[in-house]
Amino acid sequence: MADAQDARDAQDTGDVRDDGDVRDDGDVRDAGDVREAPDARRVVEETLAEAELEWESPAPGSYVVKLPGTRKLFTTLSLRLGRHSLSLNAFVVRHPDENEAGVHRWLLERNLKLYGVGYAIDPLGDIYLAGKLPLAAVTPEELDRLLGSVLEAADGDFNTLLELGFATAIRREYAWRVSRGESTRNLDAFRHLTRTPEPKD
Repeated sequence: MADAQDARDAQDTGDVRDDGDVRDDGDVRDAGDVREAPDARRVVEETLAEAELEWESPAPGSYVVKLPGTRKLFTTLSLRLGRHSLSLNAFVVRHPDENEAGVHRWLLERNLKLYGVGYAIDPLGDIYLAGKLPLAAVTPEELDRLLGSVLEAADGDFNTLLELGFATAIRREYAWRVSRGESTRNLDAFRHLTRTPEPKD
C-alpha cells in the first residue's frame, strides 16, 4: 500500500523506519587537509568515545554518528573537519507530503531558538540540521553542546514536523494498520489526528 509506505518512510519511531540518509555538502574542498587539524580530530574522537555514541570514521576527518532518541529512533549526524572549520549535517525528515509552506515557516521560526545549528533543506526538499564551527572553537564542551543541540531539535521536533507535513499519510497508515489488525502503538502520539470525530447532535 503506497500511502502506508509513505508514512513509514517519513518516520523512524518504534518500528516505523527512517531511511538513514545523510547528505553532507560541508567543507568538501577542505577534506584532504585534516592533517592540519590534529587537535580537532582528537577532540572529536575523544568526545564521541566518552559520550559512548555509536560512530565510525569512513575517511580521515569525517565521522558518521548515531544519536539515539525517543521520538525519532536515531538521528544520523555527519561531522566533517575541514581546513578552517568543523561542519555538521544531520538528516531530520524527508520532503513534506503536504503543507510545505507551513512546515518551512515553522522551521524558520524554530531556527531563532536553536544553538549552533539551523534547519535547512536540500535540492530535493528534504529537511536537515546544519552548522559550522571554527576549528579554534572545537572543544569537548562546545562539541558536546552542539551534539545536544542537534539531538534536542531532531528528536524533540520530529513529531511536530510529521504532524505538519505528513498528517494525511499518518491517517492512512493508521487506517491501514487497523484494517490488518496490526499494532498502532507507535502512532499514539498522533491520536488527535487519527481519532474518529464524534457525531454532532
